Amino acid sequence: MKKASTFFLILACTGYFLSCVHEVSIQADNALEEALNSRSPTGSYEHFILPASDDYSVIPNQDIKNPITPIKVTLGRLLFHETGLGLEPTNNVSKAAYSCSSCHNAERGFTAGRFQGIADGAVGFGESGEGRNKNPLYIGDQVDAQGARPLPVINTAYVTNALWAGTFGSFGANIGTEAAWHQDTLVEINFQGLEGLEANNNRALIVHRQVVNKAVTDSLGYTALFDAAFPEIPENERYSRKYAAFAIAAYFRTILTNEAPFQLWLKGDKSAMTEPQKNGALLFFGKAGCSSCHSSPSLNSQPHRFFALGVKNLYQSGYEVFRTGPTDKRNLGRGGFTGLEEDMHKFKVPQLYNLKNVGFYFHGSSKTSLREVVQYFNAGVPENPEVPASQVTPLLHPLNLTENEVNDLVDFLENGLFDPNMKRYAPAVTMSGNCFPNNDPLSRLDMGCQ
Repeated sequence: MKKASTFFLILACTGYFLSCVHEVSIQADNALEEALNSRSPTGSYEHFILPASDDYSVIPNQDIKNPITPIKVTLGRLLFHETGLGLEPTNNVSKAAYSCSSCHNAERGFTAGRFQGIADGAVGFGESGEGRNKNPLYIGDQVDAQGARPLPVINTAYVTNALWAGTFGSFGANIGTEAAWHQDTLVEINFQGLEGLEANNNRALIVHRQVVNKAVTDSLGYTALFDAAFPEIPENERYSRKYAAFAIAAYFRTILTNEAPFQLWLKGDKSAMTEPQKNGALLFFGKAGCSSCHSSPSLNSQPHRFFALGVKNLYQSGYEVFRTGPTDKRNLGRGGFTGLEEDMHKFKVPQLYNLKNVGFYFHGSSKTSLREVVQYFNAGVPENPEVPASQVTPLLHPLNLTENEVNDLVDFLENGLFDPNMKRYAPAVTMSGNCFPNNDPLSRLDMGCQ
């Protein structure tokens, strides 16, 4: 009888404990929902819900010249991963050996997997991009390397002006900057009246030495897909970088991290996030002040905003880098594009999903973990002496987060915002049958793709 009483007492205590835990969880959910409502421009937490990837009618910021269609998405997905377009390398050894996805690998949140992306002029892949290095046959700056950490091409439905400086796109933040569009033939693409993705993708295909014409689409098997995607475009214009850029832009807008735990929580599954992640989200939208800048559904800023955080540039971060240095105007961020003193050293507020395994953070790759990023903001002390204190945003100040609060905020950023299945946005094969994201011999060996 005594054993039975003890058993029922344990059951009662366990039930009481579980009831208390459940009550605490409900309180956390309610507090987070209230915080989201207060931060939402619509007054509702539903503002932060990302669309379904195939619900084209509600995906925002589509170019009126380039509405999303299923066939454009299919074509764009293939072209983005197609190494067969890399036909104008500096050295023939790299012909058909790289693709757009060389610097935007799905397994690494559509980033390079290393501190600086290299397309033409590199070999190797490693496990997910970290093993890519300069081809020794390339001399100095012959390599096609980026002057800042490559931004991920996820949640770009919320990007109206592309690149860290917001350089590309005829509208949004670039209204009124027309005088700066004459600076070179690439920026002059803005005069075509395009949204940021369409304009930047056109530029990227040129800069990254990729070729799209009728002979190429015929040889690789893409002509019929171009015909189906752009039947209204005259044939003498259809098979071109411009319309390849349009297809890739349509594809980009569907790459949405809508299966991340925070997204599932927003859609009603309150068990999708752990209690520490919920606490981290409360800090993000509350005490830490992150949502003062990261306020859109993708947690970038809309309209785009640019800030100087006083972090190091890529050439200052201690890595062997190419095609950048102290005189690179890209170090000046928005100011390098507009030429305006008030824009100097200011960079675009980026989206925050799927950063856990990116490995490099800020435009100069000066941090190698999200914990370091949070600690930088928590300390609130700029690290780059070349950035005048007058330019550094007053939003960079000590946050006074405790160690436990830092842990919870990092947990939210790393895991609450992590969609685990980004490979769903990559094709199984491309039309050429080439290996991707890279097709050089060392990459093929690394990837087990022959």
